Amino acid sequence: MRHRVAYRKLGRVTEHRIAMLRNQATALLRYEHLTTESHMMVARTVAIDADLRGAATPQVVILGAGLDGRAWRMCELATSLVFEVDHPDSQRQKLQRVAPLRPAAREVRFVPVDFRRGDLAHALETAGHNPHLPTAWIWEGVVMYLERHAIETTLRVVEDRSPPGSRLIVAYHQPAWMLLLLAVIVRRLGEPIRTVLTPDQMQGLLAHHGFCARWDRDLPAIGRALSPEIGHATRLMRHLRIVTADRKTT
Repeated sequence: MRHRVAYRKLGRVTEHRIAMLRNQATALLRYEHLTTESHMMVARTVAIDADLRGAATPQVVILGAGLDGRAWRMCELATSLVFEVDHPDSQRQKLQRVAPLRPAAREVRFVPVDFRRGDLAHALETAGHNPHLPTAWIWEGVVMYLERHAIETTLRVVEDRSPPGSRLIVAYHQPAWMLLLLAVIVRRLGEPIRTVLTPDQMQGLLAHHGFCARWDRDLPAIGRALSPEIGHATRLMRHLRIVTADRKTT
């Protein structure tokens, strides 16, 4: 009897220790994942910020703004009118978070739109976007989750509302073996990857809509230019690219 009780207690202790080890392993994996993600975000954000500064446009449109903080942290936007375009549900959360903050931009206007079904042109017009003034468009974390027709619909609006002097900055996914693993993960999170483009395909798509690429780099190249640490951390992220393009003058 004593032996059976002892075995049961030992079994519970063993199960508890196994659970602790599993939790520790899970916590470690989460830590490593967040560390990698943070390096990715640094490289992507710094590259886009630098190009936005170089654009120096009176209007900025952030497509799929999410929790983007540029309008609140970039003093270079002090003379710019910033339009934040996002799904209404996401935008309600954003409005709550930024309520106590003072923008660094001249003004921030929120434009609720569902990219798959909404009328982006009408929403921007209603919000006061001027199609005759140069605009810097940032499309940072949305393209890969949209169908091709939704991407082209958005690009037509961007083209129609972008006079010479406008700039378009896009983050997108290109084919890469790492993307196979990433696709499985994001699908389980409810955000399947729907569009993957080679650099030639992306640049051709932009050219078709009136934009000429200035540069197009993958994340490891961007990371290496920032620091050896970030370059090493992003070395496997060749699937993520950033292209920046200017509106053609003719």
